[in-house]
Amino acid sequence: MRSFSTQVVCGLAFSAFTLSVQAQEFTAGEPLGSVNEAGVKVPMSSNVKVYGSFHFSESCTFDPGKNLILAMNNGERGDGTENDGFVSLINPDGSVHTAKWIGATRDGLELHHPLGSAISNGVLYTVDVGYVRSFDLASGRPLRSVRIPGSTILNGIAVTADGTVYASNTREPESIYKVTPDGTVSTFANGAPLAAPNGVAIDLDGNIVVVNVGDNAVLTYNPAGQVISTEHAVEGGNDGVVVAEDGTKYVSSVRFGSVSRIRPGQPAEIIASGIPSAASMCYDSVQKQLVIPLNPNFALAFIKL
Repeated sequence: MRSFSTQVVCGLAFSAFTLSVQAQEFTAGEPLGSVNEAGVKVPMSSNVKVYGSFHFSESCTFDPGKNLILAMNNGERGDGTENDGFVSLINPDGSVHTAKWIGATRDGLELHHPLGSAISNGVLYTVDVGYVRSFDLASGRPLRSVRIPGSTILNGIAVTADGTVYASNTREPESIYKVTPDGTVSTFANGAPLAAPNGVAIDLDGNIVVVNVGDNAVLTYNPAGQVISTEHAVEGGNDGVVVAEDGTKYVSSVRFGSVSRIRPGQPAEIIASGIPSAASMCYDSVQKQLVIPLNPNFALAFIKL
């Protein structure tokens, strides 16, 4: 029999499962392979490519150290207790490296419906049913979960170099929450000009860039919470935002299936269109490409830049 308990320690909310038997050690999933006739595990040969391995992937992030894309996958939607979200590792060509990396086992893991994701200083961050959760990037092992009181649907996330988290709440209260490295939660911004805020990114100067689902605004806040710039994508209904090394912003529209490019000081232009449910994209800095999860299409789209 399994029971569920939550403890709050030093302002951080930690969730733990207690089992009637001794819990197994946390393990991450392995790359694809099979067991041969002799009972020996054989890795998949390099001339085989597998595509797919997604379940309503809403966001991705790129790990240049591994040269792999991390795709966040939602579990079966229900009452929030199913705890079956997972993370896939995807090769830069879209083929599957590891079908279930985080989520291969559930012991010690709580991950329900992860949405936005980001990497900073060897840590993977995601937002998940009222929590900001973090994982060790090397092993996939859960690190901590910070509860965001009052949140309704945490969606996008960006993380600074020092581990400060900015997370959007798309439904009322339409807000951007800030979580400091010590776990302190505060409201960074709320109300207009936020209009169902979704994607969040950090620009080259450490400012916080937010895109709205409710309109086509691309808002830049300074760390004090003041709007210092308002740009516009070509279309509204936006979900993802990427800020490239040269300051160019790329914005994906989940409602209209386009990607807008906003070069510094220039009007926006559409560089790709007809992408179904173009969600919270990431930038592959090695292959120089945008990677866009397609939500209910259980797929990723790739755009070479």
